[in-house]
Amino acid sequence: MAEAAKVSISTVSLVINNKVGARIGDDARRRVQQAIEELGYRPNALAKDLVSGRSRFIGLVADAIATTPFAGQIIHGAQDEAWRHGFVLLVANTEGNEDAEREALAMMLEHKVRGILYSTWYHRQVDLPTGLTEADCVLVNCFSTADVPAVVPDEETGGHDATTMLIEQGHRRIGFLNTTTPSPAHDGRLAGYRRALAEAAIDFDPDLVIDVQPDQEGGYAAVPALLRLGVSGVFCHNDRVAMGLYDGVREAGVAVPADLAVVGFDNQEVIAAHLRPPLSTVALPHYELGQAGVRVLLGLDEVGDDGRLTVACPPVPRGSVAGLRPGVIAEPSPGAAR
Repeated sequence: MAEAAKVSISTVSLVINNKVGARIGDDARRRVQQAIEELGYRPNALAKDLVSGRSRFIGLVADAIATTPFAGQIIHGAQDEAWRHGFVLLVANTEGNEDAEREALAMMLEHKVRGILYSTWYHRQVDLPTGLTEADCVLVNCFSTADVPAVVPDEETGGHDATTMLIEQGHRRIGFLNTTTPSPAHDGRLAGYRRALAEAAIDFDPDLVIDVQPDQEGGYAAVPALLRLGVSGVFCHNDRVAMGLYDGVREAGVAVPADLAVVGFDNQEVIAAHLRPPLSTVALPHYELGQAGVRVLLGLDEVGDDGRLTVACPPVPRGSVAGLRPGVIAEPSPGAAR
């Protein structure tokens, strides 16, 4: 390029890097800029990053969110927010492979990323992988006992709002199909359920809380117990449990929502919006978690005293919740299993 512009290499460098105060004549500057256009020169961004110690990359290392449709929104949210602030997101989906995780982190550190988001497809406690804290880092949809900021869903308020959807329609005998799996979702959603009952002056009945497999089979298997308990509404740990519940009550001759109102959790669009009737649920804010992770990393949002930023789980009312029919409290349709 210096030869094409008929100037020295140092002059080319000064023009390309827009060096303030450099003594370069207008004619020489014009010739260098013309040579840049004619030769299609593009600066080596990686080399500049290595020299400056900064880059326009933000890393995201995840276990399986790229292959989990609803959790993949974490990537989408992080990508959009990173781009909004002039950064590009580097994504490594490791499928839980520790060697792949280690190599991904090493690659990101070599590229001097601005920071690293470490994310899981479901909310849980994690052990920090080796190398993660060598850069600024934020945990997304997970947390650790280490002193690392985390962005997580507000499970308790989500459980509260799910139960409140039923209470507001007049239901007072409300079952909760929780998961058998120990997790923040298990504890937080139960706490929210209990808080909503207390606020409505409804006594908590532990018999109305049934732990089930967190899948369609779990919801289906719980139907006989729910009918025996005489509930008028059910809050399900997730949408898959609710889908199984739909199957079971349909076989029992119980109509949703006329005989039994149902609320799920997650807002998995492939399930919730396409059940009949469409399932009222609470959304896991995956897109917003990704956004917030980038914002915390860049210092635009702050975590609380506990090192966490909680993101709201918004209610999504649909057709599976309705008020009680006059004079009817959890009475199944004729012929329903008792």
